[in-house]
Amino acid sequence: MNILFLGDIVGRSGRDALEKELPRLRKELKLDFVVVNAENATAGVGLSIDHAKHILTLGVDCITLGDHAFDQREMITFIQQEPRILRPLNFAKTAPGRGADMFRTSTGKRVLVTQVLGQVFMKKNFSDPFSGLDSVLNISKLGKACDAVIVDVHAEATSEKMALGHWCDGRVTLVVGTHTHIPTSDLQILNNGTAYQTDAGMSGDYNSVIGMDRQEPIQRFVTGMSKGRFVPANGAASLCGVFLEVGSSGFAKRACAVRVGGILEQVLPKLE
Repeated sequence: MNILFLGDIVGRSGRDALEKELPRLRKELKLDFVVVNAENATAGVGLSIDHAKHILTLGVDCITLGDHAFDQREMITFIQQEPRILRPLNFAKTAPGRGADMFRTSTGKRVLVTQVLGQVFMKKNFSDPFSGLDSVLNISKLGKACDAVIVDVHAEATSEKMALGHWCDGRVTLVVGTHTHIPTSDLQILNNGTAYQTDAGMSGDYNSVIGMDRQEPIQRFVTGMSKGRFVPANGAASLCGVFLEVGSSGFAKRACAVRVGGILEQVLPKLE
């Protein structure tokens, strides 16, 4: 089974790149399942209904969100109607929607996708991601209840993401970080078969400050004062993420970085 996970879609640039590249990637990489983080897809803050519907038509099987899950207020209602969109598992207990769900590929393979928010350096005090994941993984065991398990760790701290990765090793197929928008170079398969990368990187314009037009972030760093709102940069976007070949055991057989388009050097796995 071949799986693609793409990091945070940022604004129009990221959406355009997804529309341009994903159908080709789906075909060339013979993808069975695609997960995309899209919590910044609408003007850099949240995800609108229209943009969610459009992303799903492009060949995306599951959308994960993050700490900006409900910045677009219409998502509060829509997430209850659209099972392919997941909010963080450890968001507020009263939050609508699901933090984990089981999906089936066209060949009948069962893929569990879940997302947790980190606690370190985050603005809100979210509940413990470890115990939240434990409750899900104890019920849906890899190799028994499902054929692959994807965990999106939406967090600031590298150490927290790495701790979750090693803690999940041998229980899930992939632990991949989102939220910090910069692809890390530590993609690896851990000792017990779980693929891990601290951050998949964003799918957006890298001629920017983590996807935002440079002027306002620089203004705030230099003067300590804001002059306006953050606006997504609209140059050519690079799609960034992880390609995963899953073995019969449900663990990672092969893991490769994916970078397509924009100003980053192109990295695209070749099928063996």
